[in-house]
Amino acid sequence: MTDFLSALEQWPLSVWVRESASLWAFPTFLVAHTLGMAIVAGLSAITSLVLLGAWPDMPVKPLEKLYPVMWVGFWINAVTGVILLVADATTRLTNPDFYVKMVFVFTGVYLLRLTRKQVFADPQLDQGPLPSRAKTLAWASLVCWFGAIVAGRLLAYVGPMSDLGNK
Repeated sequence: MTDFLSALEQWPLSVWVRESASLWAFPTFLVAHTLGMAIVAGLSAITSLVLLGAWPDMPVKPLEKLYPVMWVGFWINAVTGVILLVADATTRLTNPDFYVKMVFVFTGVYLLRLTRKQVFADPQLDQGPLPSRAKTLAWASLVCWFGAIVAGRLLAYVGPMSDLGNK
């Protein structure tokens, strides 16, 4: 397995991202990854807070229009995350915290889909009180995105260390 991870790190793109002094290399991918997370986690948090009653007079149904934007944020994260991952594969893929982060991310994505299907698909959504399931999904989503962000930040501080980004 170590040979495979080392081979990933030797791809020209991986070497460039990891070793280039250019702002277009590691810093750009890291900033894009941060922006993608801000989009998906931030809009998901707004949606969750509305479902939890933070803005009681706000209609919920129009928030469904945020889902395509959340997916753009997710795909920005997916692409930049894979690039950052292969640039430092031997460190990241041997760090248990990485897998904790991925559990939170995939669960958060699952909850986005489930919330859209079980809450936003209801044509009577703004006609009465929200189903209690909406609040449960909202809390779970907040926990997942918070967990993904914290675990992602901790990657720089726990487990095996690399010098990626410390140039």
